[in-house]
Amino acid sequence: MKELVVCSGKGGTGKTSVVASLAALGGRVVVADCDVDAANLHLVLAPSVEHRENFVAGHLAGIRSNDCTGCGECLRVCQFGAVSAGPDGVCRIDPLACEGCGVCVHFCPSEAIDFPERDCGEWYVSESRHGPLVHARLDPGAENSGKLVTLVRREARRLGQEQDADLLLVDGPPGIGCAVIAALSGADGVLVVTEATKSGLHDMERMVALAHHFGLPAWVCLNKDDLDDRMRQRVVDFCADHDVPLLGTIPYDPQVTAAQLAGTSVVEFTDSPAAAAIRQVWSRVREQLQT
Repeated sequence: MKELVVCSGKGGTGKTSVVASLAALGGRVVVADCDVDAANLHLVLAPSVEHRENFVAGHLAGIRSNDCTGCGECLRVCQFGAVSAGPDGVCRIDPLACEGCGVCVHFCPSEAIDFPERDCGEWYVSESRHGPLVHARLDPGAENSGKLVTLVRREARRLGQEQDADLLLVDGPPGIGCAVIAALSGADGVLVVTEATKSGLHDMERMVALAHHFGLPAWVCLNKDDLDDRMRQRVVDFCADHDVPLLGTIPYDPQVTAAQLAGTSVVEFTDSPAAAAIRQVWSRVREQLQT
């Protein structure tokens, strides 16, 4: 089973739309939505949830008001502004601001602070019209997205091996941080979806550098390539200068939006120019994965 991670370096390039289309074209595919901070692939694949579990990671401090003496030690040592003192002198912790470091727990002379594990969200195993989908929902303000990404990929790999899938298709998070690194490790290739904009070029360069840092082959797909001819040429030149295969370009196409409104991928919705271009990209991705 090959594993392809689709990343972008930034949000808004059309990465998830491309992943949804590749899922429709890929045959025996298991899909993992690793953009756990803002997962939205399920909006297109319309899966039915078959299994769900809580995601527990880190800890959350909480002061027992009856045991708090109001000494203010936790207020003094907290570096994140999560602790405040009420009119009665009793301290309280804002759960959204707490980073779970445990310093307040260590220094509280009254031992009045509980430190349980934190319920950060849920992860799901679902069945879509294109096969299994493993996805997750991270609670607002919750951390440990890298750990959740690893969990989602591990479960997707297990399903792929059980079902003898040909491809594990990963919808990666934007950026180049911890969650992206967790999505890349051990993959067979990285498809970087970018756009013909200055920010698209800048973040594509960082994404390619990150993939190469981990010894992974990186390929580029240029979406909405007709937005700016000058920036389009700069993306083409970068790929040529750095020996990065440019697997295809996708024109701006209103049918992509129409497909999104219909809750489906553009290759299932129509045979528009964007759909035809994505089919060509998929054909070239398969060639790269087989080499």
